[in-house]
Amino acid sequence: MCGIIGIVGHQDVAAQLYDGLLVLQHRGQDAAGIATADRHRLLLHKGNGLVSDVFDDAAMRRMVGHVGIGHCRYPTAGSEGDDEAQPFYVNSPYGIALAHNGNLINADALREELFQQDRRNVNTESDSEVLLNVFAHEMAGLEPLSAETAFRAVSGVYRRCVGGYAVVATVLGLGLVAFRDPNGIRPLVLGKRSGASGDEYAVASESVAFDLTGFKRVRDVQPGEAIVITNDGTLHARQCVTPGTHTPCIFEYVYFARPDSMIDDISVHKARMRMGQKLGEKILRLRPDHDIDTVIPIPDSSRDAALEVANVLGIKYREGFIKNRYVGRTFIMPGQEMRAKSVRRKLNPIPLEFRNRVVLLVDDSIVRGTTSRQIVQMAREAGARKVYLASAAPPVRHPNIYGIDMPSREELIAHQRDESEIEKLLGCDWLVYQDLTDLEEAVSGPKQRLEHFDSSCFNGEYVTGAAEEYFERVRRLRSDEAKADRRAL
Repeated sequence: MCGIIGIVGHQDVAAQLYDGLLVLQHRGQDAAGIATADRHRLLLHKGNGLVSDVFDDAAMRRMVGHVGIGHCRYPTAGSEGDDEAQPFYVNSPYGIALAHNGNLINADALREELFQQDRRNVNTESDSEVLLNVFAHEMAGLEPLSAETAFRAVSGVYRRCVGGYAVVATVLGLGLVAFRDPNGIRPLVLGKRSGASGDEYAVASESVAFDLTGFKRVRDVQPGEAIVITNDGTLHARQCVTPGTHTPCIFEYVYFARPDSMIDDISVHKARMRMGQKLGEKILRLRPDHDIDTVIPIPDSSRDAALEVANVLGIKYREGFIKNRYVGRTFIMPGQEMRAKSVRRKLNPIPLEFRNRVVLLVDDSIVRGTTSRQIVQMAREAGARKVYLASAAPPVRHPNIYGIDMPSREELIAHQRDESEIEKLLGCDWLVYQDLTDLEEAVSGPKQRLEHFDSSCFNGEYVTGAAEEYFERVRRLRSDEAKADRRAL
């Protein structure tokens, strides 16, 4: 999962891109980059690390131009090195820089096709560079350079690229191009800011990126839609392919997105509150005479759900863990060893909230189970009489192939195990998962804005389809053993 942002303004936009990336830092803490267009040059600065580490004053002063894009990355399998930091750049045609959030499931075939047919070399393992070269090849030979040219090129990308993706690109001499996959799996939001000099526009992974930069959320970019904002600030939009079934990634609402974001006209905060309501109702159905004393969230993304669980159960909500704000999100750390070490660095229990109590810990989801197992043990060591664990999401039994670097099937704790087996492995006294139907209803909300979601990591249903050979490749790339081998090289 990554964060992307693009801005077309009337003055230099690098500082605003920097601010936007800081707000999107939760989506990726491994690498960051910014590209700006200054009339006849594309200026690019990127590197591994947090946004604040990659950019210093000297770098920011150099990034001039009123059109630009930014990216923050978490390490997707096979794309963890310095060379894979985004944006990527090609000098032909025109000069194009591109950044993307998501994953192409036909990247290997495209890489071969680009070399054999298009005479283009992809120099990294990143599918973002593949996507850039497909877009650049589709732009080549189209005259004159205009919004129409970009729309035709995006249509070509849709014909060739399969997966879930949201893209921002700057084309020298044209402006900003942004588009979203035909199923709308990955999020992309359009914003606008009006001033004395006229309108300015931005696109980003989440609407929260607009709040700090003064843009107002206009709408979501639609599945299969392209947005072109030319250098003079004119907005063009076109549906470049017949959209498929609109299936936004449900894991955005469960874990990745910030609660103060709006994605596909749905408040992430309210979606998580409804998850908690549904989960609380299930707990009451299963154990109407429960003995729970306290509901404690596993910070941060489970807080909204945990508060509503407590409200439904009519018992106390307490903050039982203090979080070290200087440790990154454990789910998106590059290796299991690093994740395991970081849990106790990240969380410390407040014994007063656990001692001699039956506590219900609420987490947003359980993926590998390593973190959950340690947290259950921490609760016991802090004095809890019993430790129950509730997940606001269903069991994660399948890999995600659209841009979330979940492990291979074999490393998922729920793979080929029922809940009683998982309960024993986690060491808790009781384990309860959210039902998938309840999760989807909670996200969609009472107005039922969305009827379908990409819930593939829960139900194994992939809207684009995927061959079994692809999952074998995922297994080879994503296992912690494979990641350790790559880091050792």
